[in-house]
Amino acid sequence: MSSLVYPAADLRVELPAELEQIAESVAVQVGEVVDRAPGSRLGISYSGGVDSTVLAALTARALGRARTVLLLGISPSLARRERAFAHRQAEQLGLEVIEVETEEIEDPNYVANGIDRCYFCKSELFTRFDHLDLPGIAAVAYGENADDSRRPDRPGQRAAGEHQVLRPLVGATKAQIRAIADAMGLISADKPATPCLSSRIPHGQEVTAEKLAAIDAAEEAVFAAGFTDCRVRHHGTIARIEVPVAEFGLLADPELRARLLEGVKAAGFGYATLDLGGIQSGSFTLSLMKRPA
Repeated sequence: MSSLVYPAADLRVELPAELEQIAESVAVQVGEVVDRAPGSRLGISYSGGVDSTVLAALTARALGRARTVLLLGISPSLARRERAFAHRQAEQLGLEVIEVETEEIEDPNYVANGIDRCYFCKSELFTRFDHLDLPGIAAVAYGENADDSRRPDRPGQRAAGEHQVLRPLVGATKAQIRAIADAMGLISADKPATPCLSSRIPHGQEVTAEKLAAIDAAEEAVFAAGFTDCRVRHHGTIARIEVPVAEFGLLADPELRARLLEGVKAAGFGYATLDLGGIQSGSFTLSLMKRPA
């Protein structure tokens, strides 16, 4: 874990009127839940990403830190880098993190890697939350936003509905959420979206712990080479690397390129290729959903 020290998040910062309305809406929604169980806490389905972090911050702003707890799902599909970052962000918030181990990798429906894989992942996660032996958790909320709710590739939303998971940010756009994070000084304010490692495996090809470990190690090599964001798509012996187009120039350095290739091969791939399209969020799922019937 990083030794960097960040200033504490300013949960009480004065927000512009538009953003204050979002904060007030969250306060009303979470307040209604915990008021039905005096002294209870709200659990936040937490990843360290900007959505769940802002939800946690606004919940703590409304209820207090003692009544806000972060629930971090741990499985082979969570990158080591993301787990470490989530704890750093929690420290900045001053909130308790409870790690919850999940076993979606044991579910044949998840392993089959259909376009509804995220449903089985979220269903496993929320089921684990339902059975947590933690006193005083009145409900669980997660950070779905208005932009998410309009996307067709978010089957995890169905699992949230089935488990009565709250969605206090569903009326806020991603841009508004980032603006709140920036105002509060959150280190996740500019953090790129980071889907789980399983999203790097083409649909229809099974998810395995070995593939996830190889992707995690290869992405560590890409970050070590100086790239700010990446996806390593798993195509058998081939690692198809997506990085921001603006950073392609880094690969002109032969020493850096050699180190990157060495790191990707050490992760278990035989070949490394660069995707000229750059970072492509949801590329596997959206490409299938757009195919004509």
